[in-house]
Amino acid sequence: MQHTHKTTPFSAKKHHITILCDGLESPANVGAIFRLCDAFGVEEIIFNQEPDLTSNRLKRTARTTERTISFRTVTDLNDALLQLKEKEYLTVALEITNQSNALSSIRTLLPNKIALVIGNERQGVSERILKQVQEVVHIEMFGKNSSMNVAQATAIALYELTKH
Repeated sequence: MQHTHKTTPFSAKKHHITILCDGLESPANVGAIFRLCDAFGVEEIIFNQEPDLTSNRLKRTARTTERTISFRTVTDLNDALLQLKEKEYLTVALEITNQSNALSSIRTLLPNKIALVIGNERQGVSERILKQVQEVVHIEMFGKNSSMNVAQATAIALYELTKH
């Protein structure tokens, strides 16, 4: 028999992970990020663009998690990163660059607290933010395409960062 939301065998658990959204625009992706953050016990989402919480697309995708996940909007994502660094978060960008390492390699660096930056649907994580983070990681892919949807990539990253 399939479980319902009330009968799943999972225990509630919070991870010291903050997601920073660098220019995320699509209501469907924003809704998916809320839902993923709920699923993986993320403590907070930080946006640098105000999410449209009236969007039906966002609400359908988020399935009410936009009401339960802590989030805020900042004018400067760089300042938010610096504040998290001061609180001893490891700052990590999820982006493919000529300096990035495989996401799986970060396991040896994992402290208790992580600030994970995800980027815009078209441009990815901005150069300004890439220069500020301590680590840049990518998801190893084996096809010809060099990118994937930001919500799908975030799901993979959160799975990797929360499994222990």
